[in-house]
Amino acid sequence: MPQFDPSSYTSQLFWLAVTFVALYWVVARIAVPRIGEVLEQRARVIQDDLDRAMHLKAETDAAIAAYDKAMAEARSQAYEHMKTMQAEMKAVADKRTADVTADVGRQITEAEGRINAAKQQALDSIKSVAAETARDVVAKLAGLSPDGGAVDAAVAAALKDAR
Repeated sequence: MPQFDPSSYTSQLFWLAVTFVALYWVVARIAVPRIGEVLEQRARVIQDDLDRAMHLKAETDAAIAAYDKAMAEARSQAYEHMKTMQAEMKAVADKRTADVTADVGRQITEAEGRINAAKQQALDSIKSVAAETARDVVAKLAGLSPDGGAVDAAVAAALKDAR
């Protein structure tokens, strides 16, 4: 192998040094600055993305806070509206109840009046039937013809005692 020949060591070392210096110069002058630029550009892009993400997060937090505030206001307004509607419905129900109660009271009063009138008519009818029956009974049993006023007075007294 020619690499192990001691007579070619000097030329090998020379070309090794020349190649190493040329490669070092190429890497130091061309490759490293380009890699540095790429790394700096990536760092800038990453930092810009982070800044934009922070900005968007702040906007999102503000939007969430505004949403929560709007929801709280909407709940409050809905609660107030519900309370108002309940009060209105209660007022309407109370008014209808009062109207129905008054109407039923009036109907009861009218019915009591009609009942009392019918009762009075029935009592008057009973008085006349009782007086007529008493006259007929006295006429058949005793063979007498009693006075109509006396029979009416006796029936009225008997009915008064019965009450």
